This record gives sequence, structure tokens and C-alpha cells, in this order.
Amino acid sequence: MSERFPSTDVSGVVALASDHGGFALKTVLKDFLIASGRQVLDLGTDGEASVDYPDYAHLMADALKTGKASCGILVCGTGIGISIAANRHPHVRAALVHDAFGARLARQHNDANVLALGGRTTGDEVAKDCARIFLETPFEGGRHQRRIDKLAV
Repeated sequence: MSERFPSTDVSGVVALASDHGGFALKTVLKDFLIASGRQVLDLGTDGEASVDYPDYAHLMADALKTGKASCGILVCGTGIGISIAANRHPHVRAALVHDAFGARLARQHNDANVLALGGRTTGDEVAKDCARIFLETPFEGGRHQRRIDKLAV
């Protein structure tokens, strides 16, 4: 295992964060996760007033680094900006996902610890399905671990 990328345990607290463009979807996901029996740490934002997505990506990275959460879900308008910001942190592997197949492979092959979604591009039901699959899918290891180790270079 790589020191930089220890295998992700997605069974613990799930942190959620979004900017204003992802606030509505974050709220849907929060309710869904709580109803599913998950512990949720809501890092904000708390409304639709304009905010800067990097601030929330950094809060997510801090929650993962300090152990306040075992994994996370980030949402901005498209998921692009917030995933870029999150991936600037060496211990974050944020995967921008658009469907169930991507959510499954983000975990199986990439051991992603953050799911990124677009609040303006992903419907509620697809997002809930992606979150469920992401949180239920284990990392396969094997040849995939070798590839993840190369990310630490």
C-alpha cells in the first residue's frame, strides 16, 4: 500500500460539501444518506448564495485528513471545479461521476475517497444511485493498487 494513498474505508462518516450550484443536490443526498442510516458531516454551504467552491473542497480535504470523515461527496454546478480543487490535496482521490458505472469503477479501480457530482448536470435519482453504489463498492486492489501507487510519484 502507498503511504500517500491508504485504502479507503467508506463505511464511516460521510462528509458532504457543496457550493451554491450544488446546494440543492447536496440537501437531497444528505436526506438520502441519513435515511439510509449513514452518519453525515455537513460541511456547507448552507444556502444558494454565491460562494467559492475551492473553500468547500478544502474543508472536505481537511475532514478526511483529520479523520472527521472516512470519505466524502462534493457537489458544485458541474462537479468539475470542485473535483479539481479537491484533487490538489495529496490524500484526496476525487472522482467526477455521471452514472452508476462510473461510481462503481471509481471505487473498484481507483479507490476514490470522494465522489464528485454536478448539481446542474445530475438528476436526484441518478445522484442517489451513484452515492449508494460508491459507498457500497469495495476497492479491488491487485493491479489497481499498483496504478494508485504511481499517483504518489
